[in-house]
Amino acid sequence: MPLATMDQIRARVGEEIGISPWIPVDQNAIDAFADVTGDHQFIHTDPDAAAKTPFGGTVAHGFLTLSLLSQMAAGVMLVPSGLKMAVNYGFERVRFIAPVRSGRKVRGRFVLTAAEEKRPGQWQFVHAVTVEIEGEVKPALTAEWIGQVFV
Repeated sequence: MPLATMDQIRARVGEEIGISPWIPVDQNAIDAFADVTGDHQFIHTDPDAAAKTPFGGTVAHGFLTLSLLSQMAAGVMLVPSGLKMAVNYGFERVRFIAPVRSGRKVRGRFVLTAAEEKRPGQWQFVHAVTVEIEGEVKPALTAEWIGQVFV
């Protein structure tokens, strides 16, 4: 995560702070996620049955795509110098817009929408995130993601 001063971070509120690299979402990742979560619905794990659906093949779980936000954020979210800890605080809103077909790539586009000091040394950041699918117009998902950092 790129380091910045709190003044630099606050100055970026309302701006796009970065776009992550593309992350491949292949059938192995989808199957591993199905095993971890116990969600083996055929649209995720059975290529033959999924081919007969409007999706035309298997698709990633929405929660798999959502869980990739941590990896996407690692290279783009600004963090203050002197960081002791960062935690995921949750979401105000998540919408799954378009399916991520097996074999596609996704990336995150991050806009810092708020930076508020909750207590001395405890900051809350809100990011509007759009997860794009390579080669497609509609995004996979949009979210308002809340994180807290301690300095």
